[in-house]
Amino acid sequence: MTSISARPADPHHELRQYVRDFTQTYIAPQVGVMERDRQVEAELPRLIAAQGWIGATIDTAYGGMSAGHEAKTVIIEEISCVSPAMGAAVQASQLGVAKIVHFGTEEQKRYWLPQIAAGTCLPTIAVTEPGSGGHVLGMESTARRDGSHWILNGRKVFVGNSHIGDVHGVVVRTGEGNRGLTAFLVEAGRPGLTLTPHRLALGLHGFSFGELVMDNCRVPAENLIGEVGDGMAVAYSSSVLYGRANLTALALGIHQAIHDITIEFARDRRRYGSQLAELPTIRAKLGELRSRLLTARTTAYDAVRLLDAGYACDEELINAKHVNVELLKDSARTAMDIWAGAGLLTDNPIERYFRDAWHPYPAAGTGDIQLLRLGEIAAGVKHPQWSQRFPATRRATADQSVPV
Repeated sequence: MTSISARPADPHHELRQYVRDFTQTYIAPQVGVMERDRQVEAELPRLIAAQGWIGATIDTAYGGMSAGHEAKTVIIEEISCVSPAMGAAVQASQLGVAKIVHFGTEEQKRYWLPQIAAGTCLPTIAVTEPGSGGHVLGMESTARRDGSHWILNGRKVFVGNSHIGDVHGVVVRTGEGNRGLTAFLVEAGRPGLTLTPHRLALGLHGFSFGELVMDNCRVPAENLIGEVGDGMAVAYSSSVLYGRANLTALALGIHQAIHDITIEFARDRRRYGSQLAELPTIRAKLGELRSRLLTARTTAYDAVRLLDAGYACDEELINAKHVNVELLKDSARTAMDIWAGAGLLTDNPIERYFRDAWHPYPAAGTGDIQLLRLGEIAAGVKHPQWSQRFPATRRATADQSVPV
């Protein structure tokens, strides 16, 4: 069977094959170890970053690939197909790139972006808090000016790559209302910044999405990202342009894996003297898997191609995240129907992918939030078009996206 993701028309087929070969050589052998140990995997994300893939959207002037969001989607998808945990690690660092690319000063870009592109620095973004969740304006963490520094206090949760990140993009409150949020770069190890112990989760074993605690953490004024009051713009633009696209790619990679291993299972397993896949009821379920995957792939790549081309596409990005996550959950359930009792055994891969499938849902806004945003657009509520404010500077080509 030809994988849906491997068709000749794929404009990034060389990059896709390169990433696919890498995952089979270096990541696949470690999946069982990560599942067994359930600890934060620190070495593999560094090895992945060393390929230059965190710099997919970073301009070549700063050492990046200048390959665009479509290439970024290919990278995340292919890694997630083998290890959703490592796909999540890659997307979290690529999300951390957004704040510097869009709001960083020239000095900040020249200092941080080459390190990120080279894989020696893993960035994160820290917005969510225990008491506010997806309600960004409800955050209570604060920063106050103290001479040439700012003093930060508060807690951030569900920070992707929390335990391996080198620099955290932290959004905190400096005033009231929409203009009362401000973003800072906070280096790991800075006095006053601590991590709570890694907590086990349902899936994505090997990935850390933990809690940062700031207790009178002093940050130099030059670590300010954007202007005072730009914090909401930093958070929302990063979420729409990178977060939703990245999580779409994560969901798509898991979806592809579930599709592929379930079809293989249905062809190998025999019932009533023939392949399980020959049973009409099972064949109909396989059709459901394939239909959903085709729809998910179309929405995912349509959105990022529009983004790379410079079109206004906020709603396509929002919709892609919603559609991909919801269809993934539906396919995870259908696949488990086909695997039946065999799917409950932990030595079968569907059990792991089933658990991992639920993780993209809450990040960057639950399905309810995505539908709310789409409903607001339909009702004519005015929102910033982040895809127009920060258009892609160039459209990637297949040749430009191939690592060298």
